[in-house]
Amino acid sequence: MEAARPDEILLRLRAAGYEAYYVGGCVRDTLLGRPVHDWDIATAAEPARVQTLFPRTVPTGLRHGTVTVLTGSGQAEVTTFRVDGDYRDGRHPASVRFVRTLREDLSRRDFTVNAMAMDEAGSLTDLFGGRDDLARRLIRCVGEPETRFREDALRMLRAYRFSAQLGFEVEKDTETAIFRCAGRTAALSRERVRDELQKTLLSDRPETVGRMAAAGLLAPFGIAAGDGWERLRQVPPESNLRWAMLKLCAPACALASLRLPAKTAALAETAAQNARPGRTRLEWKRLAARLGWPAAEAAAGLTGERGAVRELRASGECVSLKELAVTGRDFPELAGRAVGQTLDALLQHVLEHPEDNTRAALLARAKTIRPGQA
Repeated sequence: MEAARPDEILLRLRAAGYEAYYVGGCVRDTLLGRPVHDWDIATAAEPARVQTLFPRTVPTGLRHGTVTVLTGSGQAEVTTFRVDGDYRDGRHPASVRFVRTLREDLSRRDFTVNAMAMDEAGSLTDLFGGRDDLARRLIRCVGEPETRFREDALRMLRAYRFSAQLGFEVEKDTETAIFRCAGRTAALSRERVRDELQKTLLSDRPETVGRMAAAGLLAPFGIAAGDGWERLRQVPPESNLRWAMLKLCAPACALASLRLPAKTAALAETAAQNARPGRTRLEWKRLAARLGWPAAEAAAGLTGERGAVRELRASGECVSLKELAVTGRDFPELAGRAVGQTLDALLQHVLEHPEDNTRAALLARAKTIRPGQA
């Protein structure tokens, strides 16, 4: 959902005597005509002053000069003009220093298309050629690329992620620096890598993950260079399916190690293990009986057969013990494992003969079953 533009915040900061501008992705997306979901504002006002100017604020990142301001017309993250100190861990600056000029603030940003500022009237401040790079459809670093990537290794993944989302190319010198610095991603948190992969996988160009792998960015996570990445585009842009297809493309990747939610990782791994095209109706029913409908549908999604499985599910045919017309209480003469063996045998029969899923038919069928040989 597109967020309302909070001009009120800019106007109040300016009325109090402080420079203030929209910056970063919201400016880029405005120029591209894309929906803006989050508004970021850079200002000369320091956080304590921002908090006094607005009655509703959240101190979301005071250490880095960021306050979230909420108004009736919208909200924005408001950050004081700053420059970053040394990046000692290859991801976060050890300190930040508040500065007085917009130029200094924009010069610390990652890519030229994210380093523009705009006021509420649409007047643009573009010190690094970001608008030209939008026209040329290029992702290019602000300043020396290798310096930017040694400061923060996540920027290399972000370069390809923006490429995938926007349909842009990574500029030649920027990409060369990525290949030189690729090994630095090993120090990144799994959560950060997962988030960039998720956004790339759900973009219109998920095969860009293959370019990340070719550059060596994903080797620490079991995703090596290879072929077949175009298969990612062949499945719908749904998290479970795209992660499952990634597993097919990169079998050595342990999805759980990327801190995926346990349910997502398990479903994607199971779907990848069971993606076999050309199953018969009975085979799909047996798979659903063994794994459950969500996993069966996901496996079918990888082979382009999800429609058939959804139709089968909608038919209401029995594929689980809870859908059988009998329960263990119908066999008081049996005990322990014999009950489970009998029910399992009846389920296998009903998978092949759905019309027999009645109490009378199954009680009659049970008389032919010898527990232990079921």
